[in-house]
Amino acid sequence: MAIMRSSKAKRWMIGFASVGAAAMLAACNAPDEVGTSVEQDPMATEEPATGTDPMAEGTAAEGDTVVDVAASDENFSILAEAIEAADLTETLSASGPVTVFAPTNEAFEALPEGTLDELLLPENQDLLRQVLTYHVLQDEVPAAEVTTGEVPTAAGTPVSIQVDEATGEVMVNEAMVITPDIQASNGVIHAIDQVILPPGLTL
Repeated sequence: MAIMRSSKAKRWMIGFASVGAAAMLAACNAPDEVGTSVEQDPMATEEPATGTDPMAEGTAAEGDTVVDVAASDENFSILAEAIEAADLTETLSASGPVTVFAPTNEAFEALPEGTLDELLLPENQDLLRQVLTYHVLQDEVPAAEVTTGEVPTAAGTPVSIQVDEATGEVMVNEAMVITPDIQASNGVIHAIDQVILPPGLTL
């Protein structure tokens, strides 16, 4: 599978020494600086360092598990809440490796009205766990290694994966991978646009 949205650019701004200005400062009793004064172009501003966007491919702070990545990204806030409600935090924070097909908030919100609230109830924890583990593979499968076929999940029921060789698009059952290769310390996350359900399970 071709990585679908991978683009990074770096801009380096280089200052320069102003010999004439140094000479004028020396004439005004400024301390002598022998060839060490470097003045940066005032129009060149370096962009402040910011945290990486977990929705960008291949980005995650060092040591962050798939649970940490989900919890730190607003696009996965419902997933993070569901993982906690299903008591899967410790499981998905283990050494792994795992692959998580992670529904975005929009995917969860597209469920029938009231379904998400029902799933998050304590009495439905087993059902929620079954749904979430159906999104987990017990191996790390980066985008480049995804192939068409059925793949077993942590729920015990396989998902069907279809790879479009022409476009590189990947379907997991009826869900599309919209952001692949969000790297974590114990595996990889591929964001998907729908919540997928094991066969025979209805919500």
